[in-house]
Amino acid sequence: MDTLRKLIHNIMEERSLITATLSQLRKREGMTYSKVTIKPVDLKNKLHYQFAYYSGTKVTHQNVPLDEAEAVLVDLFENVFRQAMIYTPEADYQVLISKKYKVSILTKSPSKTKTDLSHNRKKTYILEEGEPVPFLVELGIMNEDGKVFARRYDKFKQINRFLEMVEDVLPHLPENRPLTIVDFGCGKSYLTFALYHYLAVTARRTLNIVGLDLKADVIEHCSMLAKKLNYNQLRFLVGDIAEYDELEQVDMVVTLHACDTATDAALEKAVRWGASVILSVPCCQHELFAQVESPIMEPLLSHGILKERFSALATDAIRAKLLDLMGYKTQLLEFIDMEHTPKNILIRAVSGSAGDRDKLWQEYTAFRDFLSASPYLERACQDLLPNAKK
Repeated sequence: MDTLRKLIHNIMEERSLITATLSQLRKREGMTYSKVTIKPVDLKNKLHYQFAYYSGTKVTHQNVPLDEAEAVLVDLFENVFRQAMIYTPEADYQVLISKKYKVSILTKSPSKTKTDLSHNRKKTYILEEGEPVPFLVELGIMNEDGKVFARRYDKFKQINRFLEMVEDVLPHLPENRPLTIVDFGCGKSYLTFALYHYLAVTARRTLNIVGLDLKADVIEHCSMLAKKLNYNQLRFLVGDIAEYDELEQVDMVVTLHACDTATDAALEKAVRWGASVILSVPCCQHELFAQVESPIMEPLLSHGILKERFSALATDAIRAKLLDLMGYKTQLLEFIDMEHTPKNILIRAVSGSAGDRDKLWQEYTAFRDFLSASPYLERACQDLLPNAKK
């Protein structure tokens, strides 16, 4: 392996990699991907290497900084793959590794030329500009030729960012049956239509999606559009999150900009349904603002604008920890850039253990009590929490 490590080191040091493809898994058990490709990309004027992990028809991307890429590539050779083609301007290298880690490197004449990395600066989207997407045309985001209207480009970026997050959680969704998804507070349903298109049309999954909102006129418009697009497994209903009880099992719950404790009501529904995936962008977190007290934090809490922002962040931290306590692994992610909207934090939770529940409970209660908080989500889910008595 030393010869291979040296070759990789030299290629990375000289920044001469054009592209590489790694294949032939050393072992298949437990692997979620079967092939990896690597190429250099320019991100914010800094060289990165984009690792694309292929799993069937799905591709997950990881952009790795220059100083970390060599270690990632070596690890893939040492632990995952037995074969590769590496292309540089000087030569093509075919790498073959035996089961006993004997390495053969065949050197061939170069077949590829190095490209200007500026070609990679254009953002690659799941829904590409230039390819007409029916629901985007109907929603006035692109014209019939697939050109995105300049005034709607932020919405186009938001939709694609959302779909990237959906793509990341696909492995956590059941594969052997139709999916049931509920979008609470769907509003004009840009992202609901995007979700249906991606899962039903692109990923070819059988599914049932319900969009729920209190505004009857909005629901009527969305229903007409779903019918026009022949999105036959997408329904829109007028209703309140807390009172919705049509379904007994749901695989994925989406709640975007549900105000104040409506977000918590949706999270409670998701947990009690045993949803495999939860995607939530909270909005207008007023509950904690009225509760939070801490003499130590008085320099911060005495300023309304700072107290409001802190309360919003603390509310989402509490929600994330409570989801961890109820059988999820939770991340807080940036949904879209701050210049587009201040409501840019997405709670992404997938079914799975986040760690020792007793420790998580101690961390949660210490934080809650420090703030003198009594969160809606804890009260609503008290029977699902350990040692729930204060």
